[in-house]
Amino acid sequence: MLNRIFLVILFTLFTLSLGHAESFKQYGELKIFYSAFPSAFITADIAKKNNIVRGINRGVVNISVMKQLSKGLNATVTGEVSNIMQQNQTLSFSAIREGKSIYYIAPFKFENEDYLTFKVNLKIDNSDQYDIKFQKLMYIDK
Repeated sequence: MLNRIFLVILFTLFTLSLGHAESFKQYGELKIFYSAFPSAFITADIAKKNNIVRGINRGVVNISVMKQLSKGLNATVTGEVSNIMQQNQTLSFSAIREGKSIYYIAPFKFENEDYLTFKVNLKIDNSDQYDIKFQKLMYIDK
C-alpha cells in the first residue's frame, strides 16, 4: 500500500513535469523520464519503507526507462550531480519495482536556490548505453 502511494507521488511529479519540454529524452521507441524534487514531498512512512532520508535540504532524483510507455526496462543507472561551484555528489541509485514499472531513485543534498546539473548514465539490459543531462533549481521550503 505504501509503495503504491509512493508511486502515485512519483507519477504525479512526472505528470506535472510533462508540461515542460525537458522532462524526458526519447531515443526511438525508448523514453527516459527524469525528475528531481525535495524529499520533503514524500511522507515519512514511504520514505522509511524506501530508505529515503527526508529533510529540507535533501532531494531525490527519479529516473524511469520505458519502451512505448508499456513496461519499465531494467537498467544500470549511475550518475552525479553538481552545483554552480562544481561541487559534485555521486548519485547512488536504487530500483523500486511495482508491477510493470521500475523507478530508479537516488538521494542528494542541496542548498536553497541551488542550481544543480544532473549527469546520468543508463545501461539498458546490459547493452545499450545512454547519457542524459538536465538541470534543476532547488529551493528549501521552510
